[in-house]
Amino acid sequence: MRRWRWSLYLFLSPSFAVSAWYPWIVLLHLSCAIVFAGAVTFEVLVVESLHKHFDGATMQRIEQAVMAAARRFMPAVVILLFVSGGMLFDIRCDGLDCVGSRFGNLLLLKVLLAFGVLAIFVDAMWAMRHGGMDVCRFQLTHRIVLGLTIGIVFLAKTMFYL
Repeated sequence: MRRWRWSLYLFLSPSFAVSAWYPWIVLLHLSCAIVFAGAVTFEVLVVESLHKHFDGATMQRIEQAVMAAARRFMPAVVILLFVSGGMLFDIRCDGLDCVGSRFGNLLLLKVLLAFGVLAIFVDAMWAMRHGGMDVCRFQLTHRIVLGLTIGIVFLAKTMFYL
């Protein structure tokens, strides 16, 4: 009888709910991160390399088509990435309790880089909607975001092992 009560308590406790959903939150976060990082990498390594093969007007049409496609799904990916990231931060850090430890400091640096990416992403989306995204800004924005994304991935992997 006592064992049954204990298992019922575990099932109804908030920590059980978190532990039951934790793998799904991680999967959502990693999936969104892969989509985002993959899109940025594609734009930097593939789309920018096409400038050698096409004239300016054709490249502008290609870049506009890429931006239009990204505009359709990327805002949802970024929102899910940040919501899941916030949930994971809260679960792993229990609020801000882990800040000050090596893990917490690396996690905080990762979050700061992520908010830098978010600021650039929001600025780029605003510029696209208002016609302020030219080829030079497109390339610079994506190169900066790629560099920050590489930093985030590096920190995500090393914060568990350093």
